[in-house]
Amino acid sequence: MIPTVVWGTGNVGRASIRAVDAHPALTLAAVIVHNPAKVGRDAGELAGLDHELGVAATDDVDAVLATRPGAVVYAASGDIRPDDALEDICRAIRAGAVVVSPALYPLYDQRNAPPEFRDPVVAAVAEGGGSLFVSGVDPGWGNDILPLLISGLGTTVDAIRCQEIFDYTTYDQEESVRQLIGMGMPMDYGPPMLWPDMPTMVWGGQIRLMARALGVELDEIRETVDRRALDETVNTRLMGEFEAGTQGAVRFEVQGIVGGEPRIVIEHVTRIHAGCAPDWPTPPDGGDGAHRVIIEGRPRIEVTVEAVDEGENRSAGGNATAVGRLVGAIDWLVEAEPGLYDALDVPLRPAVGKLGGKKA
Repeated sequence: MIPTVVWGTGNVGRASIRAVDAHPALTLAAVIVHNPAKVGRDAGELAGLDHELGVAATDDVDAVLATRPGAVVYAASGDIRPDDALEDICRAIRAGAVVVSPALYPLYDQRNAPPEFRDPVVAAVAEGGGSLFVSGVDPGWGNDILPLLISGLGTTVDAIRCQEIFDYTTYDQEESVRQLIGMGMPMDYGPPMLWPDMPTMVWGGQIRLMARALGVELDEIRETVDRRALDETVNTRLMGEFEAGTQGAVRFEVQGIVGGEPRIVIEHVTRIHAGCAPDWPTPPDGGDGAHRVIIEGRPRIEVTVEAVDEGENRSAGGNATAVGRLVGAIDWLVEAEPGLYDALDVPLRPAVGKLGGKKA
């Protein structure tokens, strides 16, 4: 059994505790929290389970890492604190741990990561002998291993399109939805997530990963962005009011250009109400969200993935699939050489030992 620490208990952390507890090769060794109100609470309670796990949350990072855990699931956000997240992750690697995390977008494509992100990790690996694998859902498996797997079913492939289509009022992080993405903000507000080159910073690595796996050279990576205002004020269950005239929907593409044409495309269609931009793509079942891969070619192939968790919430379901990919990689990474890995290195394996029951 691999002693595994979950660092952070937000949207990703809750799912991580449940995933570590369920994994037949892992044992939950500690849970690290930052909120003083969570210190001492049982991990099962923090994860939304109906039973205790016998692990009390702590904010003593040094004490946890001093135990030399086999693995750390770093579930704290890196969206607005990338430097702090990088420092935390390097501390865990220097302690000899295998670290998995969705937190640092530049390291999804670790071969092309900026030196200020890659170099500290490489140094930490050399010093401590740990490893790092960074991935998620989108960016993550929704635009690396899934489209690449499906592309192998084609006789000819003209283009690959990966879509995330979501109602973001189901996403339990209101500050990001309003401030980073701009929902409910005036149309003259410039959301940081839509600044020029920002979508490429987040999703460009996925374009490069797919191009590398497909054996094609990219001419360049381009971006397109479109925004729509709400026609009328809407009230949402989780995030309150969004006023008429403010941003209600965003659609952008990150395009991998091959031979002068967009051949590898990651598209996001994000709303805070289904009535905004109804002419844009919607989930096939009309629900709150889905991930879709479209292979244009012969045959034309379309695959849609819908995941739910925490009371039929699709945002929570997406988080849980990202966690499943990361936590499921831990035992493989422990057996592999220390290093910095990406999605093309780490296999997605069947749920060995999980079918039909709990671990012993």
